[in-house]
Amino acid sequence: MTAAASAAGTGQVPPETTQQAVGYPALFVLVALGALVPVIPTGALVSSAAVVAFHHQSPYGVLLVFAVSALAAFTGDLALYWLGQRGVRSRGGSRWLEALRDRAAPERLEQAQTKLDEHGVMVLVLSRLVPAGRIPVMLACLLAELPLRRFARGDGPACLAWAATYCLIGILGGSLFSEPWKGVALAVGLTLLISTAPAAWRRLRPDTR
Repeated sequence: MTAAASAAGTGQVPPETTQQAVGYPALFVLVALGALVPVIPTGALVSSAAVVAFHHQSPYGVLLVFAVSALAAFTGDLALYWLGQRGVRSRGGSRWLEALRDRAAPERLEQAQTKLDEHGVMVLVLSRLVPAGRIPVMLACLLAELPLRRFARGDGPACLAWAATYCLIGILGGSLFSEPWKGVALAVGLTLLISTAPAAWRRLRPDTR
């Protein structure tokens, strides 16, 4: 879908056979990599792909984007958790576990551990929808030594909810504009706003301590 999304910038939507042959596998790889190495804006990718699928007016296009994105996110999460488990079990740790520690602020990790104790693995659902919430909760699960199978039971619904949210953003962008590139721009803008607003709010609000 990334090839399709780039083509949307010209106002043209590529043929559906091309979209399926190139776009869906590329979307899967990029979302899985984004889950494994959290630097790729995967939410924006999913929203953009949903915009293009919406403009194909295919009853299955957006559903395919949803299914591919959710499966890719789940695959990437499980791979990252498995790598993190290897670090927890190793005396010297691992670079994957250290990378997770570096990306989780101590106060966020403490909050995640408290929520994990209170709500169990279902806290993963909210963590995937909250910007920068996934890594602290995943690290809390690793430090609590949750088995991979139990982590997967919570992460499956989390990935489904995450994919549905960003597909809905894409549908909104696609329904407001007749030109695909405008819908893509709106979807990307909304995604970036969602991802940056919490951090900006934390910086701007007064310190009440």
